[in-house]
Amino acid sequence: MTTVADAPARSLRPLVGVLSAMAVSITGTRVSAIALPWFVLATTGSATMTGLVAFAEMAPYVLVKALTGPLVDRLGPRVVSWTTDLVSAVAAGLVPLLHALGLLPFGVLLAMVAVIGAMRGPGDLAKSVMVPEAADRARVPMERATGLSGVTERLASTVGPAVGGGMVALMGPLAGLALNAATFALGSLVIAFALPRGMGRAAAPASAGEQAAGAESEAKSGAEPVGYWRMFREGFTFLRSDPLLLTVTVLVGITNLLDAGFITVLLPVWARESGNGPAAIGLTGTAGGITAVVGSLIAAAVAHRLPRRTVFFAGFLLVGAPRFLVLACGAPLWVVLTVFAVGGFGGGFLNPILGAVLFERVPRHLLGRVHALGDSLAWAGIPLGGLLAGAAVGLVGLIPTLVAGGALYFASTNLAGLRPEWREMDRRRGRTGTADEAKPEPGTGPEPEPGTGPEPATEPELAPASVPARP
Repeated sequence: MTTVADAPARSLRPLVGVLSAMAVSITGTRVSAIALPWFVLATTGSATMTGLVAFAEMAPYVLVKALTGPLVDRLGPRVVSWTTDLVSAVAAGLVPLLHALGLLPFGVLLAMVAVIGAMRGPGDLAKSVMVPEAADRARVPMERATGLSGVTERLASTVGPAVGGGMVALMGPLAGLALNAATFALGSLVIAFALPRGMGRAAAPASAGEQAAGAESEAKSGAEPVGYWRMFREGFTFLRSDPLLLTVTVLVGITNLLDAGFITVLLPVWARESGNGPAAIGLTGTAGGITAVVGSLIAAAVAHRLPRRTVFFAGFLLVGAPRFLVLACGAPLWVVLTVFAVGGFGGGFLNPILGAVLFERVPRHLLGRVHALGDSLAWAGIPLGGLLAGAAVGLVGLIPTLVAGGALYFASTNLAGLRPEWREMDRRRGRTGTADEAKPEPGTGPEPEPGTGPEPATEPELAPASVPARP
């Protein structure tokens, strides 16, 4: 048995490495989100083809991510992360190269973009799967680790568009696509070579004694190792059987769909009809992005001391309905920017809380597949958000659609908070999922075991995962 004296020394290197890989990957993706549509518009002049390219990336992203959870658990997140990033780098680099050679018809472009989306899904999953292990090794509270992850995401999402916009304006969209390929390659190198040896291996199914007993039993019976579909089914069964995680997944799925429609259709239509122009879109994103970074920083510092449910729904109250309603009422731009800034601050607390809840509730050997399913279900509506918002604006107009969207956002977040499942948010603070917690237990739930907590006394289990996250 490993004692406190035998436990590995605290090290921030794993957490810094994972967050660095996430930062370069997200920055490149945000640069590509500007460069790729601009490239398609410049070469085809078709908004329909531009939308088709966006769908070709996001649909494989959601589908493949949902299906690769068992592979991440079986192969280990480190291998999955660096290999998928390497494939993405090759596919992204081929786009400007083939275009320069005159060998990039639209069908080939769609194929390259689909490959990038299909690889991004498991790559993003694998990086987030390593956050709990990095937190264990750094001996930091889970809210602080997920808060730093949120800060990284928000900061990269703020810097990436600025870099992408400037690069596309000065050097053209192909330069932005080349930078995207370079960031994928850099992220692959960080995960493959910069992390400590032994980190990010396949998740152990149980304790060492249970593994030995299971292996001996399998050897005697001649049983085959657990198959892919059984692993997939185990993840689905766990997600379905946990009322809080299932409720979180449904809630975030609804809000992601509404956010996608708001960002891709309602905000641009408002900018055009109000006369504020496209610059207003960039200003709203900047206002919300900067304050979201501040919110995530505060969450990283103090969220582990705050009541999660109260902060969670207060954050949704700020970031949700007010954005829709301030556009619907025709407020001046400075009021709109103020509302977006306040909303960004509230939104900065959401993903750190969601991540900590998931890491505490899901056993480590199931984290990859449970997160993959939950995140994919939460993102499933994103490809449809713009289509539904566009259809609604065409049928009833912008203002009724904004009002309806705000009302639905309020109902699905704040009124849904009255359900009893949300009381579970604060009941496992400071704990991480273990294999035993996957088994049903009588009573109100398992009590904390000796040695569990934000600073484990034994060798940390090999990690996985993240949350049904907001994009």
